[in-house]
Amino acid sequence: MIDAQRYPRLAQITVPGDLRRFPESDLPAIAEELRGYLIDSVAISGGHFGAGLGVIELTVALHYLYDTPTDRLIWDVGHQCYPHKILTGRRDSIHTVKQKDGVAPFPRREESEYDTFGVGHSSTSISAALGMAVALQRQNDPRRVVAVIGDGAMTAGMAYEALNHAGGLVPEPDLLVVLNDNQMSISENVGGLTKMYARLLAGPTYTAFREGGKKLFPRSSRVGRFLKRWEEHWKGMALPSTLFEEMGFHYVGPVDGHDLPELVRVLATMKEQRGPQLLHVITRKGKGYERAEGDQIEYHAVGPFDPSIGVVKKSGPAKLTYTQVFGDWLCDMAAVDAKLAAITPAMREGSGLVRFSQEYPQRYFDVAIAEQHAVTLAAGMACEGMKPVVAIYSTFLQRGYDQLIHDVALQNLDVLFAIDRGGVVGPDGATHAGSFDLSFLRCIPNMLVMAPADEAECRRMLTTGYRHAGPAAVRYPRGSGPGVALASELDELPIGEAEVRRRGRGLAILAFGAMVASAQQVGQELDATVVNMRYVKPLDEKLLLELAHTHAGLITIEDNAIMGGAGSAVAELLSAHAISVPILHLGLPDSFIEHMSREQLLHRVGLDAAGIKASILKRWPQQPVSVRSAAG
Repeated sequence: MIDAQRYPRLAQITVPGDLRRFPESDLPAIAEELRGYLIDSVAISGGHFGAGLGVIELTVALHYLYDTPTDRLIWDVGHQCYPHKILTGRRDSIHTVKQKDGVAPFPRREESEYDTFGVGHSSTSISAALGMAVALQRQNDPRRVVAVIGDGAMTAGMAYEALNHAGGLVPEPDLLVVLNDNQMSISENVGGLTKMYARLLAGPTYTAFREGGKKLFPRSSRVGRFLKRWEEHWKGMALPSTLFEEMGFHYVGPVDGHDLPELVRVLATMKEQRGPQLLHVITRKGKGYERAEGDQIEYHAVGPFDPSIGVVKKSGPAKLTYTQVFGDWLCDMAAVDAKLAAITPAMREGSGLVRFSQEYPQRYFDVAIAEQHAVTLAAGMACEGMKPVVAIYSTFLQRGYDQLIHDVALQNLDVLFAIDRGGVVGPDGATHAGSFDLSFLRCIPNMLVMAPADEAECRRMLTTGYRHAGPAAVRYPRGSGPGVALASELDELPIGEAEVRRRGRGLAILAFGAMVASAQQVGQELDATVVNMRYVKPLDEKLLLELAHTHAGLITIEDNAIMGGAGSAVAELLSAHAISVPILHLGLPDSFIEHMSREQLLHRVGLDAAGIKASILKRWPQQPVSVRSAAG
């Protein structure tokens, strides 16, 4: 429960209706209490941190002025949503964020009526908000719609597609887009002159003139078109607004996003206006917590920490992560091949590209949040003799799927996809779970698809995929592996050749990627054959046919959706050879995954060693030991 003495005003706020009962003069104090409470709460649980601190004042102002949830408020990505959740009924449970049965780390419709649109991936807010605004308009519903999008998310093409559509609609939709610019991209606060113009554009005189002109001279009239053009050119002389105005939005800003009285004043004025509007606010990520302001990357997302001393880095040698294996391999390969180029859609740190970006800046390309462009950029490079490596999260590759098919695979181009966060990810939940990549990759012609069982194998697979003539993908999980030592050489693996880890009797366990370690444990306990399959495409056909003829049953295990996954590929191969053998497919169920730790999730879906063993014994209560005949 909240400490009412430490947070006297916030303790009285359970839902935004409670916030609106306070006088406007109390809002700055409420914002400071909210900032302190957020710091204390995330320190307990960990979670996304810096972005939320940066939108404290904006969150308070929006919920104070708009009648949420009747009015619709959509947060882009959702990294910044914790203050919103605290003000909308989840104050006392926010410390459970990302934990099993706790508060979701992103807005989620199932969790609260205040979470009007489920998000997790970037740049969807304007499209969703426009859809809501159009639907409400067609029903003569006066409710307002607000989308809050960061400057990072504004780098994605989808955001501009939505802006372009919104500005051209007739009748004009009532839509407010708040551009939360934390000075990491787009523009910077240019000082007093800009502030003066922001006050002018949000002031009653200019607003009355603009709205009155629209009534007297409709946009479709000759005079209306002239006045609109005059307005755009006048503002374009002094303001960074021309792009948005040309798209049909009334631009206001930049406004200091931490000046709460000014925010309330500007938003109150804009609330009374009609049509598409864009408010540009300048904020600072991590605002109010000095350490987060000073290191915005480190404090973007944190584990539990002591607010008085900040995040303490773990001492002692840590296990090498798959991301680090990739980052080191990339630099090693770049040292021997000048044709290598690395591409990432705004995930330098997360994908292990920091060292490469420093050592090979001319061969490093961060394309911002533009997954489609990243893939086709790689295709273009490959056409002219370069060897591009696209470092991308599994769920983000979903956004570049058309380009993967049409621009890379169809032309059989030499592009290597290093796919991080494959399979069960954990606390970030369904939006970031790489549950489907094996399914959607293996059905594409010309693709080579690999899943390493350990760190050393990951390094060799990356080399194999890089030197392969055509598109290739190495898919690996978040975090560390079993701890297998790496060789310094850049060795390859024979393509399409699996590895028999142990020979047993009766049953054969065919494990893909991160599932091999648990499969080995179960295989030892059941005296089953265990195979590290290595390749999802092409499968080791010779070995699979031999195992089908010599074992009473096969078990496929993958950290991927069962439907259409690696296990399905095994069944399809056997069916094509008219071989009938009992098969048990273990993998992720046909449902979206909840947020909890990776270990908890694997246990829940039966993909830990205990769950795998239980599933096998349920199917075969008495372990079969007889060897099947070729005719069987």
